[in-house]
Amino acid sequence: MRRSVRAHQDSAGAKVACALRIAERLPRGQAPLADQLRRAAVSIPLNIAEGGGRNRESADRARFRAIARGSAMESGALLDVIRLFNVVPQEDWGQGKSLLVRVVEMLSKMC
Repeated sequence: MRRSVRAHQDSAGAKVACALRIAERLPRGQAPLADQLRRAAVSIPLNIAEGGGRNRESADRARFRAIARGSAMESGALLDVIRLFNVVPQEDWGQGKSLLVRVVEMLSKMC
């Protein structure tokens, strides 16, 4: 449970805030990309929380963590695409990618 809480805190706080900052910097014509990044980023802590509420022996618990991991990987791919627009400072992009790597590593161990 401790790793679940840590993964939840890492993804919920810093990751979602970072993704929202990056999404706001995208040009108006890239609104669908910004929306997709917001949805994927918010999905991470929501799925961790929902899985954490399941019985420890439940297959649903691992399934929700796997969904959260997939959302984190999707967020990473979106950040890679966004980087091509050169509208996000390297520091923000690097922070977002670093957080995603940590979250994916934690979730991979938990699945």
